[in-house]
Amino acid sequence: MRRRAALTGTAVSALLILAIVLGSRFLRDFDSALLPYAVATVFLAFGVAYRYTVWISAPGARRLFTQGRRSFFSAANFRRAPTALPKMIVTYLGFQKFLGARSHARWAAHQLIFWGCVLAALITFPLTWGWFTFTSGSGSGPGYEMRIWGFKVLGFDSLDIAGWLMFHGLDIAAVLVIPGASYFLWRRMKDRGAITGQRFAYDLVPLIALIVISVTGLLLTFSSIFLHGGGYEFLAILHMVSVVFTLIYIPFGKFFHIVQRPAAVGMQLFKYTSRREDGEALACRRCREPIDTAPYVENLRGTMRDLDLGFDEGAEYCPRCKRVLRGNAYLTHVKKGYK
Repeated sequence: MRRRAALTGTAVSALLILAIVLGSRFLRDFDSALLPYAVATVFLAFGVAYRYTVWISAPGARRLFTQGRRSFFSAANFRRAPTALPKMIVTYLGFQKFLGARSHARWAAHQLIFWGCVLAALITFPLTWGWFTFTSGSGSGPGYEMRIWGFKVLGFDSLDIAGWLMFHGLDIAAVLVIPGASYFLWRRMKDRGAITGQRFAYDLVPLIALIVISVTGLLLTFSSIFLHGGGYEFLAILHMVSVVFTLIYIPFGKFFHIVQRPAAVGMQLFKYTSRREDGEALACRRCREPIDTAPYVENLRGTMRDLDLGFDEGAEYCPRCKRVLRGNAYLTHVKKGYK
């Protein structure tokens, strides 16, 4: 399995390198100053492909992935509910409404981080790979042309609002990320529940990395505008190191859930379409309260059988009854002295 994951990671990395070479018109548009970022994205591609292959090889993830893919590409599902998939992509991936049920503050902070990172990725990756170029006919502006793969897309004036937004997109992303990451960092220092289960490398390092990247990025702009480039070289190296570290860290830390989350959309679609088909939810075997649809419960039982847990019938109980049954089992063993 690990050999297959390594081969998959190597293939994905090779494809990315080929895409960089071709997209930059055989490196004519590639900026050598951005080479460390490009190398980091190649390592990122390998790590994501490797970790993802290992992840979906586990019984639970494999079943989730298979059911999600089947629901995602099902023509019957599209005919029954043509708007279900776009709606889930917007609400589940884009606006993450499920987080709002836990805390409005956590949802708002997560949205700031999410959209800030999306904006930064949409700008940084194509520029790093040489897919986007900005050229000036006069060599010093203010008129610029944006080209994608060598083709002119639009022209703009760097002194108007559109031009300002073009050149300060990463600053806007940083302004979004800093308050969101700071909130979660503050929460992990104050909330007892978060403090109890947190790990420095897994929970705190990603937040610190996001803040360092954002702050150093803003300082680069501050240096170029107000300090006439003072300290720019040091800030550029610090910013580059923090970005490269974060990109390499993504596949092996908490940021990997960014890659995992889209796979859950297919599972949500599976649950949604099975509810529309069956109508009624399966009842708990103990309290008779509804649990979920029969196909979903059977899928869960199948996962438990794949893992050889030996109690797949537990999927037919609601969470409350599971806790009651587990408590009764503990009490029974205590009375027997664990013999």
